[in-house]
Amino acid sequence: MSRTRALEPVMELRIALQEDEMAGTGARAVRFDRYGGRDVLYIANVPMPTPAPGEVVVAVKAAAINPGEVTIRSGALQDRFPGTFPSGEGSDLAGLVVAVGDEVEEFAVGDAVLGYSWLRSSHATHVAVPTSQLIRKPPELSWEVAGSLYVVGCTAYAAVRAIGVKKGETVAVSAAAGGVGTVVVQLLALRGARVLGIASPSNDEWLQSHGATEIPYGDGLAERLQAAAERIDAFIDLFGPEYVELAVGLGIPRDRIETIAAFEKAQELGVKADGSGTASSPAVLTEIAELVASGAIEIPIAATYPLEQVADAFEELEHRHTRGKIVLIP
Repeated sequence: MSRTRALEPVMELRIALQEDEMAGTGARAVRFDRYGGRDVLYIANVPMPTPAPGEVVVAVKAAAINPGEVTIRSGALQDRFPGTFPSGEGSDLAGLVVAVGDEVEEFAVGDAVLGYSWLRSSHATHVAVPTSQLIRKPPELSWEVAGSLYVVGCTAYAAVRAIGVKKGETVAVSAAAGGVGTVVVQLLALRGARVLGIASPSNDEWLQSHGATEIPYGDGLAERLQAAAERIDAFIDLFGPEYVELAVGLGIPRDRIETIAAFEKAQELGVKADGSGTASSPAVLTEIAELVASGAIEIPIAATYPLEQVADAFEELEHRHTRGKIVLIP
């Protein structure tokens, strides 16, 4: 590593600390006080977090947004994930450690880290995070990519693991060019599977370049899938219940159908619904980070927005036509 590269985290930390001093002792965070659309989001001035034992405070450099945050904010998941208002949001994060709590030995002030918050708090300038939810950021990763790894990486890992894919098998994937889909496609290819990537035609080139056979969504999808492969061994749904029903209708064994988006339909039809929670560990996150750092897989970045434009970022996400991740830059 060059001396310049080695000094980069220290230089960025000094800048972060100077910005904190200029802004006073507070932080800024995305908040909403009621369930609703994008209009309920606002930026609040909040007290600077202090680390509890086993925690560090991270000055956030990048934090991706995810479809699940839209669903939680709308109130559609209030039975499973009830809000406590005012509520924060955000899981993914990457940044610099600026304070450490008691009993912390893994990290020191100045360390570049990536990871996740289970308290819906990463869409902020600063966040306190348990060290068990962080890993060191590989220097090869940009802040935007590092701040996008957790949700898509661990969710994709869990989905691929759920179907038990073997080399030479054929797997269909819905929403194959979305945030999770792009990672699923690449993980399946690394395992030697043939991937049928269901997406809009605008993503054909990307899917082809990453080893997938592109299958346009829409009317006649079942016939196109059957024409593309004599046998489909497994199905990963990343979009919704209609694809779970499609997979069952294609005769795919139910223990080899996985969805991350249709939990009620999964329960009704007896298919799998493993989410990121089943693969949320430093070991899995490290494995994904190393794959990205080595160039074995990529995390496409669709767009970046300043924290103050969080509503605009979600507007783009909710069009459901982005390839890869949309990232907030506090």
